[in-house]
Amino acid sequence: MVVRKFASSIFMKYLIVGLGNPGDKYANTRHNIGFKVLEELIKETETKFDVAKLGHVAHHKFKGRTLVLLQPSTFMNLSGKAVNYWMQQEKIPLENVLIVTDDLALPLGKLRLKSKGSDGGHNGLTDIAATLATQNYSRLRFGISNEFAKGKQVDYVLGEWTNEELPILKERMKIATEIIKSFATLGVDRTMSLWNNK
Repeated sequence: MVVRKFASSIFMKYLIVGLGNPGDKYANTRHNIGFKVLEELIKETETKFDVAKLGHVAHHKFKGRTLVLLQPSTFMNLSGKAVNYWMQQEKIPLENVLIVTDDLALPLGKLRLKSKGSDGGHNGLTDIAATLATQNYSRLRFGISNEFAKGKQVDYVLGEWTNEELPILKERMKIATEIIKSFATLGVDRTMSLWNNK
């Protein structure tokens, strides 16, 4: 009986990881959209992020689920270390992990949920796949577009949002939070069907 209850509790718990870089220097950059989406998710709740091992962590309750929200403090290129630690710490299976990340290949604000796939050249996803030894984890890609001059990719992703982009950003972050909640309640496949073309 105890074993069944424990197993059941595991599957009601989800690790939602927003990728980004720690520190005020990076707070409003395109690369930190993962952090921003998680902050949007808990904006109207009493939940808050606390400093913890390898990141800032919040526990958000939603419809009987516990969403463990993680903003890694390892810097983008070592994101896998924080993801792996908190999966083990909270005893969360891989199928209940969702990574929220920026994506240069998608138009600004375009959201695409995938249950697996390549890293697409994203250093954070590369490190997560290497650490977990699999690419079969869910990720929510948030389009930041690729409107930069040749050779300026780093400057672009580490640059701040423009005033013209901010209204789009605000609207699409709210939708991203709905996708996260759907992932935790309906599962990745149904959520992809419902949201990937919106």
